[in-house]
Amino acid sequence: MTEWQKMGLTDEEYQLIIDRLGREPNYTELGMISVMWSEHCSYKNSRAILKTLPTSGPQVLQGPGENAGIAHIGDGIGVAFKIESHNHPSAVEPYEGAATGIGGMLRDIFTMGARPIASLNALWLGDLSSEKSRWVLDGVAAGMAGYGNAVNVPAVAAASGSIRRTRTTRL
Repeated sequence: MTEWQKMGLTDEEYQLIIDRLGREPNYTELGMISVMWSEHCSYKNSRAILKTLPTSGPQVLQGPGENAGIAHIGDGIGVAFKIESHNHPSAVEPYEGAATGIGGMLRDIFTMGARPIASLNALWLGDLSSEKSRWVLDGVAAGMAGYGNAVNVPAVAAASGSIRRTRTTRL
C-alpha cells in the first residue's frame, strides 16, 4: 500500500496532486491534502448527493451555507436543525470523535440564535461481529451520551445498522 493510499487518497487523486503541484508532494503536503480532501472536510463523496436535496421553499428560513438550517413551523416559530458526520474522527477515537461531533452540532445551533433541546443519532457501522466495529459502537454511544448529557441535551432517538464490507473504507 502506498503512502497516499494509507492516507485515504486514490491513485487518481494522487496524480491530480502531482499535476497541480508540478511535482510529487512531500510527506507533510500529502498529509495536509489528504485531510482537506477527506469526506469529513470536503464532502467529496456526498456533495453530489447533497446537491439533489431540496433546500428552499416557503418554510425555509435558512438553507445551506450557514451553521444550521432553520425551518418555519408556524406562529412565527423557527426550528434549527443540524446534521453532522463525524465518521473519521469517531473511527480513530470513538468516544472523543462522537463527543466533538455532538459539540459541533450544538455549537452550530447556538450560533443561529437557537437553543438545542435534543439530538437524534444514526450510527452505521461495519460488521458487528468484528471487534473493531463493536469497539467503535461502544465508544461512539458513550461519547454522544456523555457530551449531550453533560450539557443537558439528551439523545431522544437513535437509528443504527451494520454494513458488511469486503474492504475497509476510510471516511
